[in-house]
Amino acid sequence: MHILRTPEERFAHVPDFDFPGHVTEVDQLRIYAVDAGERSAAPVLLLHGEPTWSFLYRKMIPIITDAGYRAIAPDLVGFGRSDKPAEQADYTYQRHVEWMQQWLVANQLEHITLVCQDWGSLIGLRLAAALPERFERIVLSNGGLPTGDRPMGAAFQRWLDLSQTMPELPIGAIVRGGCVQPLDEAAQAAYDAPFPDERFKAGARVFPRLVPNHPDDPAAAANRAAWEVLRRWEKPFLTAFSDGDPITAGGDTLFQRLVPGAKGQPHTTITGGGHFVQEDRGPEFAQIVVNFIRQTEGASA
Repeated sequence: MHILRTPEERFAHVPDFDFPGHVTEVDQLRIYAVDAGERSAAPVLLLHGEPTWSFLYRKMIPIITDAGYRAIAPDLVGFGRSDKPAEQADYTYQRHVEWMQQWLVANQLEHITLVCQDWGSLIGLRLAAALPERFERIVLSNGGLPTGDRPMGAAFQRWLDLSQTMPELPIGAIVRGGCVQPLDEAAQAAYDAPFPDERFKAGARVFPRLVPNHPDDPAAAANRAAWEVLRRWEKPFLTAFSDGDPITAGGDTLFQRLVPGAKGQPHTTITGGGHFVQEDRGPEFAQIVVNFIRQTEGASA
């Protein structure tokens, strides 16, 4: 496996992102994670998706740590400061789950509140299903756990087609297009920072193709198995989708109906947010997470 590593100077001018972090080596890959707040505090695991990185959570991390919790935001393999295998064939859904499962265990994370969106949910919900004893609660926004048994919808299909046909993948512009609120030039440049050129974008390029979009997809069976765990999930489960995401609209009701731990929870729709709700409504989303933790502390004991 040929591995690329983004030069650190690419991140020199990333704004509002002065958080401590560390690297964990997994399967000969370096995975970087922001790790802010007291080490002894209850961890809030913030998982980003496609084609973002932990920078997506910069507006949420201070609110979470000021509330007394530990905010941990890893960069998925292929994104941010983490290593980037150069070939698209090096990336599979299963590998991403295994990499992050090894990372989670290596960092000895327990009593986790999972906050996940986009691919962060496709990976994060699999982690919770595989290691339920390590998770206390889940907050899901603009994401899901597709099994390929139902169509992903026209908006996803347009994104899939576009992502595979563009000669260059304009990461920052893609993020801007998924926001309702204006994304300033410095923030857009920060989303471009991990990718000096197209060679570094194999993960970003392949991710849309890895979404289970038909019943016999290689990841479909594993996701169905994870759903069987979620159908028995009694721990607190909250949906906080935005009102302006055409790709995941309506997906929250599925979890509210099928996950036992979602019953009676204060599910919310975040107004004025696009697909990247962390950009559009980060502080509001963070406060929803903090309130949910406080309301349900002890519920999983």
